[in-house]
Amino acid sequence: MGRVDGKIAFVTGGANGMGRYHALLLAREGATLVVTDMDEKGGHAVVDEINAEGGQARFIKLDVACPSDWKSAVEHTIATFGRVDILINNAGILVLSTVQDTLDEDFDRVLDINVKGVFYGTKYMLPAMQAAGGGSIVNISSIYGLIGAPASAAYQASKGAVRLLTKSTAVDYAPFKIRVNSVHPGVIRTNMTKDMLVDEAITQQVIGTTLLGRPAEPMEVSYAVLFLASDEASYMTGSEVVVDGGYTTM
Repeated sequence: MGRVDGKIAFVTGGANGMGRYHALLLAREGATLVVTDMDEKGGHAVVDEINAEGGQARFIKLDVACPSDWKSAVEHTIATFGRVDILINNAGILVLSTVQDTLDEDFDRVLDINVKGVFYGTKYMLPAMQAAGGGSIVNISSIYGLIGAPASAAYQASKGAVRLLTKSTAVDYAPFKIRVNSVHPGVIRTNMTKDMLVDEAITQQVIGTTLLGRPAEPMEVSYAVLFLASDEASYMTGSEVVVDGGYTTM
């Protein structure tokens, strides 16, 4: 028996990186998946992989910064499956620059995807979860929503916003049995970080004070996401789960 058997899970940014692993693990643990992304080819590949393993999944193209896309995606999901039990707000982008060097359009784009994407996803999914009698929302923030770091002004602003948006939503929707938690990964090996982990010397600089001395693999984050999505975390809401190999300990 899987840890999320019979649940309907909706994952943003599910075509690549951590989102792909979140979707695969949730499916392997019994959930029916709605995989969303702007990358149609990658999204369909993830769905095909899930279905080939005996799971059930379908793909919806979704720009998380577009409210009409969200309305359509939620309506399609409810029409197909009747409800949504799990929302993983995973989609995000990274721009590396200081405040002075960040272009206005880059700042806006990071906040549109990383913050408004979470806001819209939560806003348009909440009625479905209320109608279903509850649910679990997991927002992917970052350790850089908790601590400072060089040359990442827009990204840090966005991930800090996700952290507190999570808590605000948790407060407002606890009476509806909707749990809302955030996950804060450290340095993870994904397409987003591949240019920063090009060799051992640079990798050691990037991981900094990570006590375990290495970047994480995406699935190590996905297991935290799975836990929060599942009923095993039934007494957790408004919580921050840090998956950083001890980076923020020092």
